[in-house]
Amino acid sequence: MANVIPAINASDLEIAKKQILIAKNFLPANGWIHIDVVDGRFSPNVTWGNPAEFADFLSKNLALRKINFEIHLMMISPETATEDWLKAEARRLIVHEEAAVDAEAILKKCLGYGAELMVAIKPETPVEKLKPFFNHIQYFQILAVKPGWAGQKFQPEILEKIKSLRAELPSVTIEVDGGMTPETVKVCREAGADLFVSASYIFNSKNSRLAYEELTKA
Repeated sequence: MANVIPAINASDLEIAKKQILIAKNFLPANGWIHIDVVDGRFSPNVTWGNPAEFADFLSKNLALRKINFEIHLMMISPETATEDWLKAEARRLIVHEEAAVDAEAILKKCLGYGAELMVAIKPETPVEKLKPFFNHIQYFQILAVKPGWAGQKFQPEILEKIKSLRAELPSVTIEVDGGMTPETVKVCREAGADLFVSASYIFNSKNSRLAYEELTKA
């Protein structure tokens, strides 16, 4: 079965809460939820992403403590938000190579909280740009769509990036984010990806549980 992670790409807190609670009902024990945090600079759009509100929401919904949350920081300066999200009990942070991050410093901070760090690239970024991270990062994400907006069409050229990264680093975890359907999950799995992030296919369907299960069976 494919390891599918529902993504929250919300304009406000109420939408985020609703989608998180929907996902909780069909996720397996210790499943993951992905939250997109877009600052309006790294990508022109802006999404909800307030770690204090998130922490308060978790404190009032104890069942959510069985869920792992990864936070995708599509931001120019993600290091300004890392501490707050880690304090809010994020289990994985995702930062972009294009944001010129000090990944080693962020990784050290993540490890101090018992969290993981993933480094991401946009569809147009050469996979070679990830090489400086190969010695200390075990989690990588390849965006299959432009950053920020949910509902975009999968860009098939990222399949070669997945294959290249898998050949270079056989033991790392590779996540694909964007444009996920049963068909694209299948080809990404065949290329070597491990994790598959989906927002629109799950939450824009009439039955989110069924849509999630369709993706996992791809």
